Amino acid sequence: MFVKLSPATAALFVVCLGCFIGPLGVASVNIAIPDLAADLHANAKLVSWVPTIFLLSNVALMLPFGKLADNYGRKRIYTYGLILNAFSSVMCAWGGVIEWILFWRLIQGAASAMIFGTGVAILTSVTPEHKRGFALGLAAACVYIGLTIAPAIGGWLTERWGWRSVFLFQVPLVIALVLLIKYRLHGEWKNEKHSAFDWLGTSIFAIASSALVVGFSLLPSLSGMLLLSMAALGIVLFVVQQSRHHEPLIRVQMFRESRIFSMSLSTSLLMYASVYPLTFLLSLYLQYVKGYSPTQAGQIILVQALAMAVVAPFSGRLSDKIQHRILASLGCGVVAVGFLILGQMDNNTTATYISGSLVLIGIGFGLFSTPNNNAIMSAVHSRELGVASASMNLARTIGNLLGMSLVNFLVHIYLGDAHFTQQQFPALLKTVSISLHFSFLCVVLACFFSAFRGKE
Repeated sequence: MFVKLSPATAALFVVCLGCFIGPLGVASVNIAIPDLAADLHANAKLVSWVPTIFLLSNVALMLPFGKLADNYGRKRIYTYGLILNAFSSVMCAWGGVIEWILFWRLIQGAASAMIFGTGVAILTSVTPEHKRGFALGLAAACVYIGLTIAPAIGGWLTERWGWRSVFLFQVPLVIALVLLIKYRLHGEWKNEKHSAFDWLGTSIFAIASSALVVGFSLLPSLSGMLLLSMAALGIVLFVVQQSRHHEPLIRVQMFRESRIFSMSLSTSLLMYASVYPLTFLLSLYLQYVKGYSPTQAGQIILVQALAMAVVAPFSGRLSDKIQHRILASLGCGVVAVGFLILGQMDNNTTATYISGSLVLIGIGFGLFSTPNNNAIMSAVHSRELGVASASMNLARTIGNLLGMSLVNFLVHIYLGDAHFTQQQFPALLKTVSISLHFSFLCVVLACFFSAFRGKE
């Protein structure tokens, strides 16, 4: 006999499991990239697209799925996203060429947009406001727990069963979660009145996002600069079109109505731009430059997410009692110190030094993320929770995308079409060093936005 759960408890359980499984599948792939590249004979430029193309479709489709969830049901879109994620994972595992992997990673990114564009909205819909910070903190902790064990699991699976197993191992977990939703998460959460879907706005945003990512990867060529110009023009056109549309994907007026909402989203974008490329960069550095095995590299990298997982629930509980900006700004400052230390890394840097830096970054990010998310979700009307959830995850994903786009640009400049051989290690180290300094600058700017967002 199953224990009967309240809607709030069931939603918390389901969303937390989704927050655990999603990052677990995504982050574990990064550890397997060197083996994947060797097996498929893929060059550095194509390999760098494995995490990036996932983010591309994630960014392009986050807002549309948030809008569809508000109209047709947040649980429904969430469930469809889980099913699509499992299917695309299986297809990635069957890949025989890098181009096949990249296509299904694109589909996998769309599935992730369905999951993360609606999960927090479900949680916020059923959780009383005075308990929201704690619930969001648990969800954030599950993200970090997934990120914590992902490198170790990815390394262990890669060494024993090859890189394909990294895609397959999450499929049974997703199937179990879908069954749990079907039989234990009763009810649906959506707006009473449907609003028209904005196909034009969706197309403009998708084209602008694609131009941004591809443009970065082609710099400093003329075609790259033209694509970036197209992206900038597309973003401006999207804002204008959304402000005039009677049923927009996102009310851009929300950014003017609430300084807390807009500044918190900006802070989130900058923080994720700084942190997301770390796993990819350190995976390459530790396995190529330092010569560690995938398992050893994973064990070093996991300390960052472990620190996040420990701190996030406490930070979430505190955010129900203390001003969000105080905790979030403190977290940004700690992350900045961590990047300042990590930025001194060279050929002789020890694993202990790297781990210590990552612990600082993890503690700071755990302090930052939940209060910042709480500030975003508390700044909007209940009828716009789906769009707010999608906007929050969109800011995170755009930040991830900008961080990885810079890495793609640096890989193009310093490594190009070369394969990862010992002669390329100095260029790889240069890429890592510049990326870490860029991350530090992003965090410093995030500290400013966070501190001056205003009082709740």
